[in-house]
Amino acid sequence: MGTQEERLLLEQGLVQNESSGLYTGDGSVDLKGKPVLKSSTGNWRACPFILGTECCERLAYYGIATNLVSYLTKKLHEGNVSAARNVTTWQGTCYLTPLIGAILADAYWGRYWTIAAFSTIYFIGMCTLTLSASVPAFKPAECVDSVCPSATPAQYAVFFFGLYLIALGTGGIKPCVSSFGADQFDDTDAKERVKKGSFFNWFYFSINIGALVSSSLIVWIQDNAGWGLGFGIPALFMGIAIASFFSGTPLYRFQRPGGSPLTRMCQVMVASFRKLNLEVPSDSTLLYETPDKISTIEGSRKLEHTDELKCLDKAAVVSDAESKTGDFSNPWRLCTVTQVEELKILIRMFPIWATGIVFSAVYAQMSTMFVEQGMMMDTTVGSFTIPAASLSTFDVISVIFWVPVYDTVLVPIARKFTGKERGFSELQRMGIGLFISILCMSSAALVEIWRLDLAKDLDLVDKDVPVPLSIFWQIPQYFLLGAAEVFTFIGQLEFFYDQSPDAMRSLCSALSLLTTSLGNYLSSFILTVVTSLTTAGGKTGWITDNLNEGHLDYFFWLLAGLSFLNMVVYVFCAQMYKRKKAS
Repeated sequence: MGTQEERLLLEQGLVQNESSGLYTGDGSVDLKGKPVLKSSTGNWRACPFILGTECCERLAYYGIATNLVSYLTKKLHEGNVSAARNVTTWQGTCYLTPLIGAILADAYWGRYWTIAAFSTIYFIGMCTLTLSASVPAFKPAECVDSVCPSATPAQYAVFFFGLYLIALGTGGIKPCVSSFGADQFDDTDAKERVKKGSFFNWFYFSINIGALVSSSLIVWIQDNAGWGLGFGIPALFMGIAIASFFSGTPLYRFQRPGGSPLTRMCQVMVASFRKLNLEVPSDSTLLYETPDKISTIEGSRKLEHTDELKCLDKAAVVSDAESKTGDFSNPWRLCTVTQVEELKILIRMFPIWATGIVFSAVYAQMSTMFVEQGMMMDTTVGSFTIPAASLSTFDVISVIFWVPVYDTVLVPIARKFTGKERGFSELQRMGIGLFISILCMSSAALVEIWRLDLAKDLDLVDKDVPVPLSIFWQIPQYFLLGAAEVFTFIGQLEFFYDQSPDAMRSLCSALSLLTTSLGNYLSSFILTVVTSLTTAGGKTGWITDNLNEGHLDYFFWLLAGLSFLNMVVYVFCAQMYKRKKAS
């Protein structure tokens, strides 16, 4: 917080901003902390640098993640179980570290400097990983016949040091880049609000362009031209990402960090507990709020009072003692309405957030059960064999197809019917995605029924061999999953940015990313429970080593049913949800 004089100057500046329309009305500033002109900063003119950064960073990330298990088994000579465990642990860490970056961005550094600092860490990690695959002393010796010497502790240390530097680096980028891009559009300007909806679409588009290049070109280079070059090219693109990000600095709009969001939430809970015996006045204007136009929370607009969760309103009740002394400075005893509403918003968002976990569990099937299903199908086209995992490319193609279709075709049509600026609200968009996910799992189940019927007709049930059914019949389920992503994941990006408190946007973005991690855990849990229950009493079970003997279709129907129940819960929560109201 600045001095009272600075606050008055800022308030006067905002009044001028509103009257003249020359400056942004959402409190954004330039790198030096001064109000920014709308005509020369932000908007789409700043976004190419941010989208370029994200595309290159995702290319670098997937250039490592997509084929990492192959490197661990072929070059570090790890077993399948150990390699799979190391990959999943690393990927899980990549989706947990955003909580660190988000807190630093919201509380202390701001999104720009957090991205800058963690991008540097990321680049150092990429270079370390490249060295570990290029320098002979850092690489285990090649296999001789069937004898493969294990990597030394020093070789493991260099490799995993680089790998986890990348995990830490991505933790500062993931929760901040999308929010920083959205910061370039003024919330108080109707035209810019519409453009912000398009930004999230093209942001996700750029992610998938990077993923497509990695899953095709970079993986081919790693398998055919060597891992030193295969890791070096992603490292080069990470360097390009940093250069792209810094190049746009004069055009960016910045939001001030508002202090620790965790501390503010704790203050509300402590203050409301201390005033448990006080009654909340029926007139909400009697609750404590600063008389200034500006919120006490740096970089945040004031939030209007809402009627639910009145127990938290006790934190903003002015006690007799505080009225007599006039001392309102202790936030552990008295909080502003805005601070209380921040916590209320997070609580209101929680049910919507929780429904994203089931969707992420469905999404996790793309790299697990869809691949296993594909391995038991005909993967040949003439003399060419298609790796089952490569069909995930159709998911990426689906996203690349649906993003421009959604932005240029569906939104204008929907706008005529709904009257909404963006065609669909964020909640409607997410709901459509959840419905499509049901169709995705149903499609996978129908393909599996067809495959099992063929196995039965051809007497292949007891034989662990692929069934002569083309793997291309999996394309619809991948394509539907890509469409569901465009609606649900991009809808989540919009929702958690728009509805989160101004000073908590990075944290809320990190929480939305956390659903991906929890969705993977949920998928593993469901798989464990299903296997335990269906193999009880010596039964074969749904999911067996020989899928021709099992019933993978039942598992897909189970996920389709869970997705349907999840959608029902979501619709109820979405109807009950009250949108935030900022001054």
